[in-house]
Amino acid sequence: MAQPSAKKQRTHPQYELLYHPGIPGRGEFIRLAFEAAGVPYIDVANEQKEGYGIVQQVCMNKTTESADNNPPVFSPPALRVPGGGKDGTALVIGQTPNILWYLGERLDLVPEDEAGKYYVQQITLTALDLNNEMHDTHHPIAVMKYYEDQKEESLKKAQDVRQNRIPKFLSYFDRTRQHNEHHGSGKGKYLVGDKLTYADTTVWQVLDGCMFAFPKEMAARKEEFPQLLGDFYEAIKQESGIKEYLSSKRRMSYSMGIFRHYPELDRQ
Repeated sequence: MAQPSAKKQRTHPQYELLYHPGIPGRGEFIRLAFEAAGVPYIDVANEQKEGYGIVQQVCMNKTTESADNNPPVFSPPALRVPGGGKDGTALVIGQTPNILWYLGERLDLVPEDEAGKYYVQQITLTALDLNNEMHDTHHPIAVMKYYEDQKEESLKKAQDVRQNRIPKFLSYFDRTRQHNEHHGSGKGKYLVGDKLTYADTTVWQVLDGCMFAFPKEMAARKEEFPQLLGDFYEAIKQESGIKEYLSSKRRMSYSMGIFRHYPELDRQ
C-alpha cells in the first residue's frame, strides 16, 4: 500500500478493504482512492494469511449481520473502519460507490462544495455502469456459468457494447472533461474542479480496463476521443500516489475478473 505522510498516519484509522484476493475487480476503485490520497489501508485478503476467510465471514455469510452488529453485506467489496461504528465498534460499509462516498471527503478526493461532491458521485456512478456492462460482455446470460457456455450470446453483447455503449459513455466522459476545461478549473486534466477526485480515478480505471478487454476497439476510439483517451488518461497515470502504485507489485494484473480479454469479442 502507499506510504502515507506522518500527518495522515496520525489522523486516519486503519482502514481495511475486504475483497476477493488476486484480482483488481471492484475493489480496485477503492484501492486507487487510497493510493491517490497516500492514506494507509490493509487489503485484508491479499495481505493477511487467513485474510480471505475474514472477507468471507464478514461479507459472504448468510446471517443477519456482518460483524460488530453491522447489517449484513451483500458481497465484497466492503470497508471496515475500526472504531467508526456505534460505541467505538467497527463500521462496515458495502457497495463500491457507497464506500467511495464515505471516503471522498475523508481522503480529500472531492471538492468542498456540496454540488461538487454530488457531481463527483454522479460521474462515478456512470463509470460504474460501464464497468457492469463490460462484465456482461463475457457473462451476458448467467454469472455462474462459464464464458464458454454463453459464447454465442457474448459475441452479440460485445458487439453492441463496442458499437453503441462504449462510444456513448466515452462521449459523456469527454463532454464532462470539456465542461470543466471551459467552465471550471480542470484545464482538461480533471473532471471536476482543479484537483484529483475519485471521479477521475474511477473513470480512469474503467478506461484502463476497457483498453485491456478491447484493445483494438479502444485504439480506434482514441482517434475519436484523443484528449480523453490520450491526455486525460496519461495525466491521471502520472498523479502522485497513482504513478507509484501502478509500477508496484500491489497493482494486480487483469485476469478472470470484470475485465477479460477474449480476442473474438474485440473489433475484428
